[in-house]
Order: sequence, then structure tokens, then C-alpha cells
Amino acid sequence: MTKRISTEAYQALRDALAVVTWYKRPFQALVTMSLRDSPELVAGLNFTSDTKRNVADELIQRLVAQESRYQDLAIRFMLEIAAMTRFSDIEQLPEPDRTTRLADARQGVARLRELTEQFSERLQAQERLQTEREANRMQAEALRRFDDDVSALKGRFLELQQAADLRQRGYDFEALLSDLFKLFDMEPRLGYRTDTEQIDGSLSFDTDDYILEAKWTADSVSREAADAFAAKVRRKGKNALGLFVAVNGFSSAALATYAESTPFITMDGSDVYLVLDGRVRLDDLLRAKRRHANETGSCYLSASEILSTL
Repeated sequence: MTKRISTEAYQALRDALAVVTWYKRPFQALVTMSLRDSPELVAGLNFTSDTKRNVADELIQRLVAQESRYQDLAIRFMLEIAAMTRFSDIEQLPEPDRTTRLADARQGVARLRELTEQFSERLQAQERLQTEREANRMQAEALRRFDDDVSALKGRFLELQQAADLRQRGYDFEALLSDLFKLFDMEPRLGYRTDTEQIDGSLSFDTDDYILEAKWTADSVSREAADAFAAKVRRKGKNALGLFVAVNGFSSAALATYAESTPFITMDGSDVYLVLDGRVRLDDLLRAKRRHANETGSCYLSASEILSTL
């Protein structure tokens, strides 16, 4: 806030401080707790020997003298006192002092509240702005971390292309896919075996559960391999879905067989690379592929084709 606090508001704060407590110890506790983030303002105040009004005077002088530094703190202090509705130590006084002192406290708080109402609205606006800024900062930081994690997976993918142990490469590729699915909160499960078959993994996405087949072989996926995976998916039930990821793609026979009615969608190495290169999000890609399969019956829609329509 750039507008200076009025002399009248400072005076109302001093008057309220002198009457919202009766004993010195609660008065000291109220002031020191309210200003605990700036203890230098309280240092040297004579809470023990001096009167509450004199201590309040000295405190207000300090706030006024360094308003450019303490304006926000002073306003928050005023609003805290203005919001008081209970005056515990005064409420313990015997009558008639209790009624008289409570009236003084309520009057002092009401006057301060009247003079600081504009500050309350302005402070709330400031706090909303600060909250938005912090949310934007955290979102930007999360996006940076996310991009870094995807970039690291891209490095792993490129390294796997040079791997000599092809069997181990297949296992490492499954682990890479699992880490990729985790980044997109798809709850991946690594490979497991049932009584009759081996499942490379599974994941959950948009309320649907997918079983996963991942292959990194020298040749493209044959029709026979596609048929085997389709049968595996269908055995899971009529609502089961499959995701077949094959780095070296799918044969023309496989794609033709599942061009009009498919229980699975596909990704090839180009799709994986475009995701890891940050050119398309995995969740957007899978949604587009699933929608394409629902509309056309085809298992295949390349990421590059999706990008070309954007």
C-alpha cells in the first residue's frame, strides 16, 4: 500500500490498545504476539513499570517513524485489534468495573474498526493477488520439473537405441514406459504373469484401464503378434482396452486387420519420441487415439498426423 495511514487511525489504535486489556501482563502478551515477526518494535518497551497508554504511545511513535517499512505490519496489527470480540481479563473483573471496562474496550475496538475497514478490503485484495502469484509460481515450477523429467526420459530412450543387449533393452523400455506413465498420473503397473499368460503391464487413464504390450524388436509387429495381443485384451472382458507400444511399428497386415474393429490402440517409436521431445502430451495423444479408434475402428493414428492438424 502506498497511501499513508491516517493520524486518526494511529490514534484509534493507541486508544484501543490502552483499553482492550486491563492487566499489564495480558497487554504485553497481546503486543508481543501480534508483533512477533518484528521483535525490534517491542524491544525496550517498559511493560512492567510504565502505563499501558504510555507504552502504546511509544509503540505508535515507532510505527509512524518507520511507516515505509512497517506499514503492512501496522495495518495487520490494527485489523487484528479491530477484530477482537472477547476481552478475557476484563471479563474476570468484578462489577461494576467489568461493565464499564468492557464498554470502553468495545468502543475502542469499534472506533478502530470503523477507521480501518478500507484497509481490510485492500489487504484482502493484496492477499488474493499474492495467492494468485504464488499459485502461478508453483505451477511454473511444477511445469519446469515436469519438462526436466520428460527430457531425462528422452535421454534414456536415445541411449536405449544404442544398447547392445537387446533382451535387456526390452526390459529397460518397459521400465521407461512405466516412468512416463507415472509422470502423467496413469497409475502404471509393471509386468505380471497370470496362470495362462504374461502381461507387460497396465495403466489407468480417464477412468479406463488398459493392459500394455511393449515391444522393441528388430522387425515391425506382425499380424500374428497383434492377434495374440487382441485375444489377450478380449479375454479381460468386453470393456477391456489395450495399448500396444512397438518402437519399430506395425506391419501393414497388422494395421489392415485392425483398421475397422480393434480392441487396442497403438504407439510406435515416432509417437514415443514426439511425446518425449515435448511436442505432444501423452494424455492428449492417447485421447486422440482412443477417439479415433471409437470413430473409425482403427488401431492406428500417428502423433505426427495429429500434430499436422493443429
